[in-house]
Amino acid sequence: VAADIFPGDMLYKNFGLTRHRRVVFYDYDEIQYLTECVFRRIPPPRTPEDELSNEPWYSVGPNDVFPEEFERFLLGQPRMRKAFMKYHADLLDVEYWSSQQARIRQGILDDMFPYPEHKRFDHRYGQRGA
Repeated sequence: VAADIFPGDMLYKNFGLTRHRRVVFYDYDEIQYLTECVFRRIPPPRTPEDELSNEPWYSVGPNDVFPEEFERFLLGQPRMRKAFMKYHADLLDVEYWSSQQARIRQGILDDMFPYPEHKRFDHRYGQRGA
């Protein structure tokens, strides 16, 4: 997020883990700048038939992203869903993404750690040069 990069197709098959435990993204043609994305909520259906349609009842622009859809495509396994919702539920929220875009535009670059501070290298192995 802080690098202003958004992986457009977040299916698990597009990610991997290196032997150095770094996450990599394989689907390079889907990468775009986070600040170019238009994060939106799916509008409510106009009729009951809208929900049953194979086509969306709302317009979708080329840079539109609907974070609430991540849950349907990524969190099918109950165990994975539980862990995701415990630590990263904010990723399903339009406000989270909009606030990150605003921070990037303001020049604020956050460090994001997916693990607790006590497990970080400088705590587990000591700081270099110290």
